[in-house]
Amino acid sequence: MVHLCRIRLRKYGNFVDNLRLYVRGGAGGMGLPRIGGHGGNGGDVWVVATKSMTLKKVKENYPHKRFVANVGGNSSVRSLKGQRGNDTEILVPVGVTVTTDDDRILGDLNAEGDRVLVAKGGQGGSFSSSFLPSKGQSKLIRLDLKLIADMGLVGFPNAGKSSLLTALSNATPQIASYPFTTLKPQIGKLLYEDHNQISVADLPGLIEGAHMNKGMGHKFLKHVERTKQLLFVVDVCGFQLASQTPFRSAFEAVQLLTKELELYKEELVSKPALLVVNKMDLPEADHKLEQLKEQLLNPEEFCHTLPNDMTPKSHLAFRHVVPISAATGLGVDRLKAFIRESLEEEASEATEMFRQQRLQLLRQRSR
Repeated sequence: MVHLCRIRLRKYGNFVDNLRLYVRGGAGGMGLPRIGGHGGNGGDVWVVATKSMTLKKVKENYPHKRFVANVGGNSSVRSLKGQRGNDTEILVPVGVTVTTDDDRILGDLNAEGDRVLVAKGGQGGSFSSSFLPSKGQSKLIRLDLKLIADMGLVGFPNAGKSSLLTALSNATPQIASYPFTTLKPQIGKLLYEDHNQISVADLPGLIEGAHMNKGMGHKFLKHVERTKQLLFVVDVCGFQLASQTPFRSAFEAVQLLTKELELYKEELVSKPALLVVNKMDLPEADHKLEQLKEQLLNPEEFCHTLPNDMTPKSHLAFRHVVPISAATGLGVDRLKAFIRESLEEEASEATEMFRQQRLQLLRQRSR
């Protein structure tokens, strides 16, 4: 029996997940022609990942969003070689992708201490440049944060993701009868009695067409990319976003969520996934759950209710289908145990795969 204690939740107030900055390397120092002196090179600008930073803090601490490295020292009689200019470091949170203004990727910062050079300093003046220095590189860059978490909650609005988070913890995310209650990402830490921790990202609800950037669109979907596994949450009785949109059953919701992920980035649907069937306290929930399980066993037979362009190419095989009621607490402890079990299984599989690869490499070298 797995014993658990409550989740700690980290809220992102006024959440910022992208920034546009101006960066410029320092200019080189002047050379000294009469003694062949070499000017110092200008400093570089680096983006560096640290756990103690958020993009919101970067925005607040540097309102002008300009980062310029120091110039190199001039050559002089006392110092034939000018001193190199100091570098400038932009501290950002782990999980940032750095791109140019035209979307060329400069680097990913996936761990604390990762660094990306974004603007190189200019060369100091020397004989080859007639002792004239060069300017440092200058450009506009973008910092795009994609949350890193073990599990990412995926669901349509009003599926009960916020209620589930409340049931798992003492957190109090906004909950209401209208669809869009989660507008900013939250990271919850699931703490176990043996001190193991599992992070869960609660993200804004998808709508149909999210892959085309409708609704929260790409702002939501990009955060799914770096989660290890997916936690689908559906209403057992289905849902209807608005009076002018079609009603979707729980089975249809699963397929539409799968399709949105697939259309945004196909490799997302290869992630391990669990399915949480919420609101089991509602009338006829047991009957609808059995119906859903039957449909998931033979999805091709039931996809005719969806438009052809909204049917996924492949259907997810969920590691566990877990019925719960976030309102009453039914099945929540069981879900917690399955979350840990699934992640531990994946870690074990990855370790075994790495071991097999190493063995194969050793065998090839010994031939």
